[in-house]
Amino acid sequence: MVTELHPQALGAILGGSAAQGRATATSDLDVAVLLPDSDVSRREVIRHQGRVVELFLNTHADIPEFFAWDRARRRGTLLFIYDQGRPLTDPHGHIAHARRLARNVLASGPPALSTAEWEHGRYALTCFLDDLTDTPPDSRYEQLSLADQLLRQAVDLLTAHHGAWTGISKWLPRRLLSADPELGKALLDGHQAVAEHADARLLATAVEQVLDLLGGRLLEGYSQPWRTGP
Repeated sequence: MVTELHPQALGAILGGSAAQGRATATSDLDVAVLLPDSDVSRREVIRHQGRVVELFLNTHADIPEFFAWDRARRRGTLLFIYDQGRPLTDPHGHIAHARRLARNVLASGPPALSTAEWEHGRYALTCFLDDLTDTPPDSRYEQLSLADQLLRQAVDLLTAHHGAWTGISKWLPRRLLSADPELGKALLDGHQAVAEHADARLLATAVEQVLDLLGGRLLEGYSQPWRTGP
C-alpha cells in the first residue's frame, strides 16, 4: 500500500492498536511514512481494503521539528507510533534512525506545565466541579457535558502532576490509568456513574482528590491577563 501510494518513501511504520495486536475488524490503521526532503509533510486519510488508514507523512528533515511539536502537546501521538510501532519497510535504516530519535524524546518526558498553566487548570477544574454539583440530575445534557469537561481537565492535570503523557479519545483512559491506576480509575468510574445513573457524587469526590494533589480549589485570587489577537 505505502509503496504504491508513495513510491519514493524512505520507509513506513504501523502504529496504534494494530501494531499492538489490539485492533478490531473495524479499527482504523495508523501508518507513519517517512518521505524524502523533496516532498511535503502532511496528513492524509485513505481507505485501503475496506479499512480507514491515517497516514502521518513527514519528510526526513521535518521529523525533529514534528517530534518537538508532538512533545509540546504532551500527547506524543507521532512519537509513540515511531517508538511502539512495527516497521513495514525500512530499506536504508531511516525508520530505525527516526525510532531512536523518538525514543530519546519520549525518555525526556512531556514538558512541565508553567505556573500560569497550573493555576488556570485548577481554576477551570474548580469551576467545572462547582457547575456539576449545582446541576440537577434531570438536566442531563448539561450534566453530561460538564462531566466530559471535568474528566478531560482532570486527566490533563493529573498526568502532568505525574510527569506522564496525556491523551484523547481511547488513549485518554489508557494514559490516565498508566499514570495513576487508583485515582485514574476513580475518575473513570465517576464519569461512568454520571453517564449511566446521573449520579455525580463519585466524580465530584475524585476531582476533589485531584485538586487536593495540586494545591486545592482555586477561585478567589485567581488572575489571568487578557489575550488578544491570534
